Amino acid sequence: MRIVAGSARGRTLKGPKGPGLRPTADRVRESIFNILGQTCDGLLVLDLFAGTGALALEAVSRGASRAVLVDNGREALQLCRENALDLGMADRVEIVSALVDARTLARLAVKGPFHLVFADPPYAAQTPEQVVDLVGTAKLLAQGGWLVLEHDKRALAPTLRAGLFRDDQRRFGDTLVSLYRVACEADSATPPVEGEP
Repeated sequence: MRIVAGSARGRTLKGPKGPGLRPTADRVRESIFNILGQTCDGLLVLDLFAGTGALALEAVSRGASRAVLVDNGREALQLCRENALDLGMADRVEIVSALVDARTLARLAVKGPFHLVFADPPYAAQTPEQVVDLVGTAKLLAQGGWLVLEHDKRALAPTLRAGLFRDDQRRFGDTLVSLYRVACEADSATPPVEGEP
């Protein structure tokens, strides 16, 4: 597992030793940033269910000014810390040990609004609807910002929910990546794209 592009391009990330974490594959990360744009200059990033921190650290490598990583697993928190330190990004990364719930997101909202919110929950833990509800209700996204939600291909992601509009969707094997924006920005958007990138 490596950083795909930016100042830390090619640098290796530490991964989990056990089966509990499911890091986003390099190919999927690369495809996500192809959709979002290659650079993240000056963006504020929130990574929910951060795992190894790969998504947020990729954004920082591409120019994001700051990233907040949230997880409650001991191994995940340690991996986020070690990867941020190894890449020399610790000064631009804040790691929060907490469950991803309404109370946590209400506290995090004061640190935003965020231009990029990544969410890659354990597939059995939270449905796409629950994650969209949490992010939308907490009003975490800046105007023009993105929620990037990874979920099982069998789980339906709502088209419009909690003030967020599904602007795009891509499939990678058994994983779907659904991309949301604030609804008032996307009312006239083209229909969501489904299928392989």
